[in-house]
Amino acid sequence: MSTPPSPHWPAPSPQQPSREPALNGFALASLLVGLLCLPPLGIVFGIAALVQIARKGERGRSLAVVGLAVSVVLTLSAVAVAGRYGPVLLDRLEALPQYEGVEGELADMDELRAGDCFNVPGGDLLDEDPLIHRVACTQVHHAEVTSSTRFEDKVFPGTQQVEKWAADACWKAQDAYAMDTWALPSYAQMYYFSPSREAWNDGDRRLLCVIGTAGHDHRGSLRKDAGMLQPEQVAFLRAMNEADLVLGGAPDEEIDEALPSYREWAREVDGALGAEARMLEEAKARPEAAAAAEARLREVAAARGQWQRASRATRPADFQDAWDTASGALSVGVEKALRGAFGLSTEVPEWLADQPRDGSGPEAA
Repeated sequence: MSTPPSPHWPAPSPQQPSREPALNGFALASLLVGLLCLPPLGIVFGIAALVQIARKGERGRSLAVVGLAVSVVLTLSAVAVAGRYGPVLLDRLEALPQYEGVEGELADMDELRAGDCFNVPGGDLLDEDPLIHRVACTQVHHAEVTSSTRFEDKVFPGTQQVEKWAADACWKAQDAYAMDTWALPSYAQMYYFSPSREAWNDGDRRLLCVIGTAGHDHRGSLRKDAGMLQPEQVAFLRAMNEADLVLGGAPDEEIDEALPSYREWAREVDGALGAEARMLEEAKARPEAAAAAEARLREVAAARGQWQRASRATRPADFQDAWDTASGALSVGVEKALRGAFGLSTEVPEWLADQPRDGSGPEAA
């Protein structure tokens, strides 16, 4: 038996090194575009990269996933910001023609201090967030700052409470800034800019109090504070303004719904009138004010008696009767005579014009 020949096997060829798959271009583009300019386009590139990588076996899957995630997050953030601030920006853009005609230099509201004067587009002092243009008070202006302060509470107390605090604080600020309230022009009004809930939660607690004079081509400062008056004028005006402020602070509810609150208010009015009476006792020592001060003292005593009766009222009708009687006890005529004796304005303001002017005391000419 013959031996079969050995099989002939070809010699193996040298092994070639395998090539690394190519990096997908869309994967890198997704991350770069998402980070640097257009996140929505980064989403498109990221999806395209994942599809091509799965089909062609290219590298860059992790890069595409990161680029897609980054682009999605940035796109959602941009949508949220646009939803919050977009309407405000559109309003600003629509109102641009008005801004061109506003005199003054643009300023942030936080930069304003008491004594600064400014203009706003269209003279609209009811705009919650106007563009402020600061001007010299010698120029025509829409408003004059009486106070710039901040709320201290960290938690937003509610819109109604903020507005109440703002109104109380700004009336006091105006009375301190322009103490001779009768000297204010009839068109001057108190305004304030207080933070919204969103602004409060973002850390903005600013309260800006102003005297508005929009629509009347007003020039010059209305400031007449304690540093610009005589000591006896300051003492007189502080007592009178405090009494006026308390008298204007009646509860918002009806008497039959909040009689205890009204009784407390009556006690506050009695206290304010008591401070006025003490000031008037000192004013009697001034010869030019003695007669008017004596007459006002009699009126204040009569009014206090009624307010004390109101503070003890057990029925709404009794409170109302005492309130009406007390209101009629203080005459504008006597106050006018007193103001004249102290060298202050005797021009009766419109908000007092419908009250009695024929008091029992002397009346200034």
